[in-house]
Amino acid sequence: MKVTTLLIICSGLIFGSLGKPQFPEREKDPNFWNLGAQQTLSEALTLQDLNKNKANNLILFLGDGMGIPTVTAARILKGQLMGQSGEEMQLEMDKFPFVSLAKTYNTNAQVPDSAGTATAYLCGVKANEGTVGVSAAAVRSQCNTTQGNEVTSILRWAKDAGKSVGIVTTTRVNHATPSAAYAHSVDRDWYSDNEMPPEALEAGCRDIARQLFENIPNIDVIMGGGRKYMFPKNMSDVEYPGVAKQSGLRKDGRNLVEEWKDKKKDKVNKGFYIWNKKQLLSLNPNNVDYLLALFEPGDLMYDLERNTETDPSLTEMVEVAIKILKRNPRGFYLLVEGGRIDHGHHEGKAKQALHEAVEMDRAIGRAALMTSTYDTLTVVTADHSHMFNFGGYTPRGNTIFGLPFTSILYGNGPGYKIVSGGRENISTIDYTENDYQAQAAVPLSMETHGGEDVAVFAKGPLAHLFHGVHEQNYIPHVMAYAACIGQNKKHCVSQSGTDGLSPVLSTIAALLTVTRLLS
Repeated sequence: MKVTTLLIICSGLIFGSLGKPQFPEREKDPNFWNLGAQQTLSEALTLQDLNKNKANNLILFLGDGMGIPTVTAARILKGQLMGQSGEEMQLEMDKFPFVSLAKTYNTNAQVPDSAGTATAYLCGVKANEGTVGVSAAAVRSQCNTTQGNEVTSILRWAKDAGKSVGIVTTTRVNHATPSAAYAHSVDRDWYSDNEMPPEALEAGCRDIARQLFENIPNIDVIMGGGRKYMFPKNMSDVEYPGVAKQSGLRKDGRNLVEEWKDKKKDKVNKGFYIWNKKQLLSLNPNNVDYLLALFEPGDLMYDLERNTETDPSLTEMVEVAIKILKRNPRGFYLLVEGGRIDHGHHEGKAKQALHEAVEMDRAIGRAALMTSTYDTLTVVTADHSHMFNFGGYTPRGNTIFGLPFTSILYGNGPGYKIVSGGRENISTIDYTENDYQAQAAVPLSMETHGGEDVAVFAKGPLAHLFHGVHEQNYIPHVMAYAACIGQNKKHCVSQSGTDGLSPVLSTIAALLTVTRLLS
């Protein structure tokens, strides 16, 4: 009772302090704001000299569920982790010079899921919810609607152009986002044959784990979780021996990892399979041509819960991936997913979600140090938003997770609680705990996605083509255009008669090509 009273008194003190501005002294001086704005204006004027180089490298950072409120809250959290009030902080993605909005709806859903959206921003075609790598003519869970409706991804286009390609995710490598890069499945949940109905198997449909290795056999870098979908049913996991729920799931008896290793033994190029951080950091990237790294049976651990001795961070995975991929003089395409932002939100665990977003921003910063905007187009976006927001007139520098009441709220989800006919008094509980479920307005066992547009941040060659508001499927078309891959080659000329394509970007040619893409 005394603790509760003390917390309530502290809350009152915070409210009372609103009359005394809690911000840096320099912000009282108009010159501080005027000079800052003038500097920003000067930097903006330099953007008139557009980067029209050919993009040799393409990087897409996908924050699963990272809507604009999540971006803002992550910015504040990042600043507060660095001892600042937070609001004035810059995320790495904030530094990108071009920003646009993407409309996220699926062809059959106003509020989308991660599968249909992944098909849009990877394959360039909008699709139905729950399906990956197939057009809207395919019907979810109906195997016989797969054939003839397959659509290929920008990862495939890059591979066909001779580039190295990679996938790095904090989820299972056969989860919705990464699977759209290589699979054609009418059901995102067909992770292995164990999750497929007998009639689908009999009709010839293949599980997503199989497709990872069979559709594009030589993906250069694959990093994430999902071990249990690759091994025979009941085969004990290397990290969790004897734990049934972590054991293999495949009913067909296949060991996809061993099959991958066997195929790589026959090649001059060197392939490595690893499953922990020590193995990852022990690799010499100059001696690695193919890497399969599966760090968990399912999704990777939340960054806050991660064992830093055995589990790599997203930043560490991205660094190794780029070191391997950049050895190819023809360049590379890399898909990076901060996938557990979404999971944190679904569980109502804002602290987990926001720390995942901050970690992805660190990975964006690491990639920036290893590449150049001269020849690398980097795009940061989200597949969809969430029913997440924060507000309530909290004072400057108020902890993003703190009192006088939690400014973070969900429109729906498991955080809905009524105690004695009223709202739960959070002063009596530990709202700073990692798994604290923020309050929600509507009771649901799992919080849902949001339907608003998401931000698209871009830098590098032709990044200025990300402008205004576009359909989400526009994203891979721009990236392919910048790199002269896929169907976007007509604007390119050969400097030597073979390779070395570069865009011909006269005003007329550029306008005609972009108009054709949009029509």
